[in-house]
Amino acid sequence: MALYATAASVLAGVESRRGSIKGLVYASSFQNVKQLYALVCETQRYSSVLDAVITSAGLLRAEKKLRPHLAKVLVYELLLGKGFKGGSGGRWKPLLDRHQARLKAELARLKVHRGVSKNEDLLQVESKPGPASQVPRFVRVNTLKTCCDDAVDYFKRQGFSYQGRASSLEDLRALKGKCFLLDPLLPELLVFPAQTDLHDHPLYQAGHLILQDKASCLPAVLLAPPPGSHVIDACAAPGNKTSHLAALLKNQGKIFAFDLDAGRLASMATLLARAGVSCCELAEEDFLAISPSDQRYRQVQYILLDPSCSGSGMATRRLEEPGAGTPSKARLQALAGFQRRALCHALTFPSLQRLVYSTCSLCQEENEDVVRDALQHNSGTFRLVPVLPSWPHRGLGTFPGAECCLRASPETTLTGGFFVAVLERVEVPSSVPRAEAPAPPPEAAPRRKRRRRAAAPGAPPRTEQEGKP
Repeated sequence: MALYATAASVLAGVESRRGSIKGLVYASSFQNVKQLYALVCETQRYSSVLDAVITSAGLLRAEKKLRPHLAKVLVYELLLGKGFKGGSGGRWKPLLDRHQARLKAELARLKVHRGVSKNEDLLQVESKPGPASQVPRFVRVNTLKTCCDDAVDYFKRQGFSYQGRASSLEDLRALKGKCFLLDPLLPELLVFPAQTDLHDHPLYQAGHLILQDKASCLPAVLLAPPPGSHVIDACAAPGNKTSHLAALLKNQGKIFAFDLDAGRLASMATLLARAGVSCCELAEEDFLAISPSDQRYRQVQYILLDPSCSGSGMATRRLEEPGAGTPSKARLQALAGFQRRALCHALTFPSLQRLVYSTCSLCQEENEDVVRDALQHNSGTFRLVPVLPSWPHRGLGTFPGAECCLRASPETTLTGGFFVAVLERVEVPSSVPRAEAPAPPPEAAPRRKRRRRAAAPGAPPRTEQEGKP
């Protein structure tokens, strides 16, 4: 523990020009001078990088008693050094653990901004930003708690300049400073310049705003369940899409949300509570183990399926997990097999009318190939629905109708990498309640009524409720 305090003192002296690394003027009594020397040298080498990460993560705002130079040494050790193993972090380890996820995310974001994948590359003074660094900050207004006009007014009172509704992607690309726009396509989606940090904004902290990429907003918007509907979110965590569904439902109806990861489900419960979601039933269950014939799901007409995928469209995941951008053939086959089973399973729910399949993957094996196989397995029952004709990036032409699917990327849509397909039932299932089924032709009704009487002479007619499955 003394190592970090001593290193912070040496670093403070060096950066204020009152000391030198070689002299280690503050470390005459420190036993492991070589270890201290290495720590101070490396921390100073990455000084500007560490300053950027610490600032964007809001570490010093959250931990007001933490000295800046000590924070820099500790963050270097956590992100770029050996990490805190065992009791090496002393009393500072719990403090860093509280902020570890955010610090790592900001380091990944900085790499995206500078268009690099290695820590060493961050040391370059000049670096060309990659396409992902141009992706704006999209902010979905949570209509369960506020409205778009009120959110806009709040930002204007904070000194932001509202530019109205954008007319093109070029308007989004040109955003700078404290300016923001309304997205040209999706309602309730505000757009700020790239790298705008709103994690500490009071509206975000209160659940009035959801920080969600535009492409990630598409699945719920395209599923479009009306208020009162029953919906399944098959692979729900972390929950942004679930909260979006609840907003579209106006908390009227029911969302059945499934996920196998207990930790992610617990975090999701916190997110949904903060967003004011009250129509969602969480279950730590495997969606594939859910029976479509279960009476609880007899009214489910809408399913959102966003299964586990390679994440090859997520720039931050590619940077945090080396190799995630180019998954192996074996991994792709395993993922696609699961995705195919999940999609085919979802299509067996008897009252299902509309389904959205989405991934944050760029790989054909997880996208068009999965959709094609599911349609072939359900030939004549479901079809692809053409959506958003103005969307510039369509599905790969690997099978007839694939152009109905949507793709997204930083280069073509100024969003993260994404894939979306909308499937709709071709025929009305027999299990749909009678009130929702199309009425029979007038001339057929009398004959059917007479047949029912003949089949059960003297029996009272069944009520509508008894006729439901």
